[in-house]
Amino acid sequence: MNGPFLKDQAEILKIRAARGQISRRDFTRTAALLLGTAAIGFRAGPAAAQSGELVMVNWGGDASTAYDKAYGEPFKAETGITVKQDGSGPTEGAIEAQFKSGKPSWDVMDVDAFSAETLGKKGMMEPIDYNVVDKAKFREGFGWEYAASTYFFSYVIAYDAAKFGDNPPTSMADFFDVEKYPGKRSMYKWGVAMWEAALMADGVPMDQLYPLDLERAHKKIAAFKDNVLAYWGGGAESQQLLLDGEVSMALIWSTRGKLIEQDSGGDIKFTYAQGLISPGALGVMKNNPGGKDNAMKFIASTQDPEKQLVMFNMLGQSPANPATDALVPEEDRRYNAVDPENAKGQLPLDMAWYEENYTAALDEYLKIISA
Repeated sequence: MNGPFLKDQAEILKIRAARGQISRRDFTRTAALLLGTAAIGFRAGPAAAQSGELVMVNWGGDASTAYDKAYGEPFKAETGITVKQDGSGPTEGAIEAQFKSGKPSWDVMDVDAFSAETLGKKGMMEPIDYNVVDKAKFREGFGWEYAASTYFFSYVIAYDAAKFGDNPPTSMADFFDVEKYPGKRSMYKWGVAMWEAALMADGVPMDQLYPLDLERAHKKIAAFKDNVLAYWGGGAESQQLLLDGEVSMALIWSTRGKLIEQDSGGDIKFTYAQGLISPGALGVMKNNPGGKDNAMKFIASTQDPEKQLVMFNMLGQSPANPATDALVPEEDRRYNAVDPENAKGQLPLDMAWYEENYTAALDEYLKIISA
């Protein structure tokens, strides 16, 4: 579910480096830390851990010296454990194949929480050891049995402020109202949060969304199709549709919000009103070669507020540890999707619902938008 979002982080890094908003050193450091060397132009490849090492699988690339300097070396100094990066992409199918091989090479994975829960119930994931990983360093409700919270972002309404600045949208109903807010729209190709948006627009109260009424949601989405110019699959595409004036509103990732406001000179803004918060998580492969205990120690190390602040500053990823909120400069708190002030009008996606329903729901959604 989060794979396209995570790949978009590499693009955001490149944009910020090109603008001089971050130094080349910080770009390399953070790209390696969060996405592996694929983020800076190298091809990702599978990593294999030796004794006393861990392999962390993400969506972007393999390990590099920069990763070690920024994040791996401190962990190694504390524990003697080297962390290698593998950018193969930890989809459910890939994790299952690794496990069923009988000789998995993966240890820690940047996995959707609902996928970790699904696979964990099949005996393929280690339960998170909350004697090592500190549940008190999570936001309430975001510690799962087989997945540990690591970051957040939101699906939010971005809109043409030059056109609607005196009367900005304040709800998903406004997004779907092309009479009150004329113009074409753009929505997310892979369905996530679009069902919730459609149901809220159709009158379902935010606190009564789950379990989602998919029939009702798909009926709303199908009826709205003529107003949707494009279904975007990456953050750059969603941003450009607005910058080019092709659409007057889009449902976008909050990590693109700051860029889109800057690039438009404030002509395009975004709102957290009825935003949908999406969590990122780490999980551990059952019978992982680097050992369960070492993997849990590594996950615990990612809870450091200073390290999560790096993620926020470089990528806009919002921190899992609420202690990080106080470290965010006042002028940047608007871009922290889970800052208490921003979270008030939002709803977290229900990972238990996605665990049970996402695959079938996506199949039906794709049929509707491609018909």
